[in-house]
Amino acid sequence: MQKADFFIHPSSIIDENTIIGKGTNIWHFCHISEGAIIGENCSLGQNVFIGKNVKIGNGVKIQNNVSVYEGVVIEDDVFIGPSVVFTNILNPRAFINRKLEYLETRIHKGASIGANTTIICGHNIGEYALIGAGSVITKSVENYELWYGNPAIKKGIVDKEGNKIKS
Repeated sequence: MQKADFFIHPSSIIDENTIIGKGTNIWHFCHISEGAIIGENCSLGQNVFIGKNVKIGNGVKIQNNVSVYEGVVIEDDVFIGPSVVFTNILNPRAFINRKLEYLETRIHKGASIGANTTIICGHNIGEYALIGAGSVITKSVENYELWYGNPAIKKGIVDKEGNKIKS
């Protein structure tokens, strides 16, 4: 890990060979795995796990109790609400090693994902998209779309600030 101007709470674990950008805050009980890259001015809440080789852009806010597994890419200015769940395998089995089968999930610039949302791997969340709390994402979401529900479906379009645009 390089030395820079960032904050890491003493209860957090930062593995070797990580990059953490200037102005980033990593709070209580976090674990940042080897090869992870975290951009500048990010905030990782309590009990956040960042998996091996995960890339996180600048200005990202990840709230408490989120695990970001290998295969997930988070671009700049993304908001991840508390207890959001990411997956990286479609058909996991404890007795089968499927590390070579991880599917990429990309959260594009400016997207917001509400609390307790589950995102099934292999799907993208478009730029400035807004995902409502408690949703289950089973399909890719386009730029500026509003989705919520279980399974989540498109409910409208939002502007860059997240306000629903009347149709």
